[in-house]
Amino acid sequence: MTEDTDITLPRPPVVVIRAARPGDLPALNAMIAELAKHHGDAAEITPEKLERDLFGPLPWIHALVADSGTDLIGYAILVPLYKAEQGRRGMDLHHLFVKDGQRGNGIGQHLVNRARDMARKAGCDYLSVSAATGNFAAHRFYEHMDFVPRPVTGMRYMQAIG
Repeated sequence: MTEDTDITLPRPPVVVIRAARPGDLPALNAMIAELAKHHGDAAEITPEKLERDLFGPLPWIHALVADSGTDLIGYAILVPLYKAEQGRRGMDLHHLFVKDGQRGNGIGQHLVNRARDMARKAGCDYLSVSAATGNFAAHRFYEHMDFVPRPVTGMRYMQAIG
């Protein structure tokens, strides 16, 4: 989630939250790049990588989009999680994004609600999300949506394999 820095535009009369479709890939790719830029990251995502990960032989992620009828104005990406010691399934709300001008119109709340429903239908016991330490607007948003803050402990390591 990004902080609201622009004036809020009127909400489109109808916004549908739905699963991403192959035709959404260019717009979804552009929004992911916009979120990466906001966080100072370089976007390496391409529509081809999204197609592989959403619709390929081994789908890796789930994506929801907020469709105004004329364009996509937000998205959520969900990634499965598992707590082996407890045998609990979860879903990580890996990305949540609403375009400038549409933040504050309830689009993010609708995306989170649909993500929660999707996780529940997948047999998950929990939905998790993280936000940058200084992103206080995101912290308030998630706490308002009944997420409970949990401090991160330990270190995460990574090894390149490809």
